[in-house]
Amino acid sequence: MTKLPAQPVIHEVNTRVWLRELQTRLGRPVGLGDVPGHAWDELTPPGIDTVWLMGVWERSDVGRDLALRDRALRSAFTRALPDVTEEDIAGSPYCIRRYVVDELLGGAAGLASARAELDRRGIGLLLDYVPNHVAPDSPWVGEHPEYFIQGTGEDMRHDPAAYLEVGDRVVARGRDPFFPPWPDVVQLNAFAPEMRAATTDVLARIGQLCDGVRCDMAMLLMNDVFAKTWERHAGPPPEEDFWPAVLSGVRQRSPGMTFVAEAYWDLEWPLQQQGFDFCYDKRLYDRVLHETAETVRAHLQADEDYQRRLVRFLENHDEPRVAAHLDPWQERAAAVMIATLPGATLWHEGQFTGRRTHLPVFLTRRPEEPPDTGLRAFHERLLSAVHGSGMRAGHWRLLECEGWPDNPTHRALLAWCWTAETGRFVVVVNFSGHRSQARVRLPWSGPADSQVRLTDLLADSRYERSAGELADPGLFVDLDAWGAHLFAAEPGRA
Repeated sequence: MTKLPAQPVIHEVNTRVWLRELQTRLGRPVGLGDVPGHAWDELTPPGIDTVWLMGVWERSDVGRDLALRDRALRSAFTRALPDVTEEDIAGSPYCIRRYVVDELLGGAAGLASARAELDRRGIGLLLDYVPNHVAPDSPWVGEHPEYFIQGTGEDMRHDPAAYLEVGDRVVARGRDPFFPPWPDVVQLNAFAPEMRAATTDVLARIGQLCDGVRCDMAMLLMNDVFAKTWERHAGPPPEEDFWPAVLSGVRQRSPGMTFVAEAYWDLEWPLQQQGFDFCYDKRLYDRVLHETAETVRAHLQADEDYQRRLVRFLENHDEPRVAAHLDPWQERAAAVMIATLPGATLWHEGQFTGRRTHLPVFLTRRPEEPPDTGLRAFHERLLSAVHGSGMRAGHWRLLECEGWPDNPTHRALLAWCWTAETGRFVVVVNFSGHRSQARVRLPWSGPADSQVRLTDLLADSRYERSAGELADPGLFVDLDAWGAHLFAAEPGRA
């Protein structure tokens, strides 16, 4: 098992789409065991240390049939891929029949080969787990009814969209408490001890195939959330919460395994406390894409240790493509922020080249889009510079940006620094569409008359400043709209 870094840089890949495009390029069938070395190299540019192969498990034929008949889904497929055919629709990767690697992708042997290729590059492997539900044709449905939320004939008559008849039994369809039930999945009972044991067993077996798992909608299984969602149907909550019970058992059998929670509703901290190594930082995502520098700054005032266990991102398979929502310079500024904050970072395949189509996860093909080679070069330089600097192994600190009475533009600037064994680094981002200036006091001691050389790792520009000026009144910064500096600070001329 490859131990993931303390703050991993994760590249999410839609496995079926990626393999299908490789097949087209190479003119031959391609499974996970047939991927040429250069394709793995393209997927793991310097700075990436973990690949999340999304969608490797066996999907449900029943789920696919439901998707083919669902008018709303078919409309969404056509919007994303105007010439979509039934061959392009594989069903949802989160409607899982069994946790075995799909034979269409090369099966267990193919995944083992892929993991070996990544391991040779020092890259970890992340896979999915869906704890809340399974497909209607999962063997569990017939073999282990005790794993599921049970309903009655009255439930079925009262709310047929929320329940499913399986033989002579009624089981609930999977759901999030704020949305209608999902028609293609069956709800597991987080309070059932048998289901908890089965979850522990499946996760431990998955842990033999990869280095970590991303747990879909992890907060749905928390005792208080589950109780509110299912009330009388679930039975009384156990004394121990779901995740501490499950994760402790998994770690006894698969030590070193990393757990990432997809988390919403400001439940990141409780999930960290319950054993997750990392939790999605959806609140920061919303603030970066839709709010102001001041709300982002307030968010970043949280404790550093807590922030180190968050996952920062600008897009993933659930969110729209960032290139479709931010202009190119705004996207670059946001990427500098995400790459240089504490915590894990998540990058979505196609994000580096500016893809704009948000592809439904049911599809195995996406429209052709010309790559933005300049954007790719920018991302590769950014990730390589951050990784090569070693800054994120150090101590992070949020900095104040100070203005003056007749110039309030400092409020649009965000700044922080890293102090690491490899050196000292300063990040300043103008998170606005106008030019902004500020003074940024740097918290590093040294003789006031000594010189400090500031080298911008993204632009190759250099500046000499005295240590005294950097401490008080502070580094003067003047940035164009959506501009950014990523400075390495070194001793200057004597």
